[in-house]
Amino acid sequence: MAADRWLLRQRVHRAQELLETTVLSIEEIAAQCGFGTSTNLRQHFASLVHTSPQAYRRAFRVPDGRGSAPRFPAESD
Repeated sequence: MAADRWLLRQRVHRAQELLETTVLSIEEIAAQCGFGTSTNLRQHFASLVHTSPQAYRRAFRVPDGRGSAPRFPAESD
């Protein structure tokens, strides 16, 4: 796997973790994961996880705010 592809997957994986475990905005998560903008995060996230960051977060939200659903794996080569 090329280094840039590996790095992208790592960033998306970190975004998944933050979406599951925090209430940070999509913009804050994009910045923390190195995407720069929420638009970049949304584009790359959807290409690897096949859903939007917002939909992914909704799948993990429960009334007490903690995640509970199984992980969506990032697509592998």
